[in-house]
Order: sequence, then C-alpha cells, then structure tokens
Amino acid sequence: MQLHDVWFVLIAVLWTGYFFLEGFDFGIGVLTRVLARDRAERRVLINTIGPVWDGNEVWLLTAGGATFAAFPDWYATLFSGFYLPLLLILVCLIVRGVAFEYRHKRAEERWQRGWEHAIFWTSLLPAFLWGVAFANIVHGVAIDAQKNYVGGLGDLLNPYAILGGLVTLTLFTFHGAVFAALKTVGDIRVRARATAGRLGLVTAVLALVFLSWTQAHQGTGWSLAALVVAVLALLGALVANRLAREGWAFTLSGLTIVGAVAMLFLALFPDVMPSTLDPAYSLTVTNAASSPYTLKLMTVVAAVFTPLVLLYQGWTYWVFRKRIGVQHIPAAEHAPAPAVEG
Repeated sequence: MQLHDVWFVLIAVLWTGYFFLEGFDFGIGVLTRVLARDRAERRVLINTIGPVWDGNEVWLLTAGGATFAAFPDWYATLFSGFYLPLLLILVCLIVRGVAFEYRHKRAEERWQRGWEHAIFWTSLLPAFLWGVAFANIVHGVAIDAQKNYVGGLGDLLNPYAILGGLVTLTLFTFHGAVFAALKTVGDIRVRARATAGRLGLVTAVLALVFLSWTQAHQGTGWSLAALVVAVLALLGALVANRLAREGWAFTLSGLTIVGAVAMLFLALFPDVMPSTLDPAYSLTVTNAASSPYTLKLMTVVAAVFTPLVLLYQGWTYWVFRKRIGVQHIPAAEHAPAPAVEG
C-alpha cells in the first residue's frame, strides 16, 4: 500500500470519527425542539454534550486539514464546487457554538428562546447538508479536464443527494436520541428511548434504500460487507434500545455510522471525486495527491500526535460520564427573568 492510499484511509477514519461524535451532537441539537418539553429539559440535553461538543469538531478541522495537505486537488475542487453548501455548514457551526455559549448569559425569555432556536436549526441543517455533500462526492459530479467543477448548485440537489441528506439527518438524530437515553435520568430518559425507537425505524428504511442504491451504482465486495455491518448494527441498536440497554444501543448506533461511512469510502476508492462528464477526468488517490515527501512528513506527524489527541478526548468523556436530569439544573438557569415594572 502506497502513502497516498494510506492517507485516503486515514482521511476516511477522520471523517468517520467526526460523524460518529458530531453525529450525536447534531442529534441532541435537533432533539432540543423535538424531545424536550420545557426549558429545563432543553438545558439537560444541552448539558449532555456541553463538555464535549467543541472537542468533537476537532475531527472536522483535522479531516479538512489532512485533505488539504494530502490531496490538494481534491480539496480545491471540493471547496470551490461545493462552496455554498460548505459555507452554509461553516456559518451554522459558528452560530451553533455561539448559541451554546451565549444562551445562558441572560435570563430573559426572548433571549434564551432565540438561542435555542439557533441551536436547533444549526444542528439540523449541517446534519442534512453533510449527507448531501458526501452523496455527491461518491456518486460523482461534473468535473472537467482541468479538475474544475462545472455544474451548478441545482445539480447538487439531485434525488440521490437529497436521500443521502435525509439519511444523515435521521441517523444522527437517532444516534442523539440513544445518547440522550444513555446520559439522562428520569422521564426524559424514557421518552428518549421511545423517540429513538421511532426514529430508528425511519432511519432503517431510508438507509437501506440509500446504501443499496450506492452499492448498485458503484459498489464492490468490500463495500457490500460494510453495508451489511451497518444494517445489522442498526437493527441491533433498535433491539438494545427496546431492551433499555443504552450502552449497547449507543455502541451499535455508532457502529452503524462507522459502517455506513466506510461503505461510502470503499465504494469511492480509488477515486476521490468521480467525474460524471468523463471517467478520465475523475480525481483519484494518484492524480490528486501531494508529493511523496509531503505525505511522508504528514505520516510522521500523525503517528506522534494522533494517539495524544485520542487519549485526551477519551479522558474527557470518562470525566463527564455521569447521567444528569432536571433535578441537576438550577432553577435560575431556565426560569424567565421577572418582568420589570415601569
């Protein structure tokens, strides 16, 4: 295996880690308006990801940086062709981070309600748009001989890509519901399991159609194996959720994401962005890669720092592993401010 193949695998691992971790992050954000019944329960859901959401986004930064350094032509074509949807994702992530930090700064009803709506929409939109983007990457887009994307925004909103967006949205929300059941106590825990059960059934149908479509279009034996793992893991997560085995349900819902993302990358390889105009115009791990020296240097850096990042993030999850409930939320944090008499 050559270094450009190694870095394709490493980038796939980084994206898989990002979707595994940020997936339940986005799901919790969506559930703040779907599962939570009042401000106290929304605060409980937000607190389940409060210590980890920003660390989860490190995986996105690393995946983007690795793509830029290891496959500059892939990065250039992707970010120029998908400029508007990726910009919208970036804006959502910025606003989402601000919303988490600023929501509790003031007690006024209007202030808190506005930031809560921001958390919901800036979680829902990226969860959908990441699926649209990756579906287009795998299925292929209009790339010319100069490695430029020559399609329009409307070309990215094709039926296959929209289905991909719906799959990531429902899968991430299901993952978030399972995480909420794992991290909470009381009535919200029970309702999170019930919500996960309903979402899981919808996710299973959409994911099976999308992954089967992908396999039929450009699948290999390896991608078929990953598809089977994803489907079986999702069914297992549903069973574990029904039996109130939240730890197993979360592990298996995460394995579903791992299997689905692995299936997409396995179906994509050795391309990194197929061209729908002419297969000869496709970007591959060979013609889009950096020089061997660059890849070698990156490999050394990754071998040193990746274990350190994993150890730190694992320690963070261990420290904040306890469940929380409404009883842990001070009343002052979710009560509206008293009216000011004139």
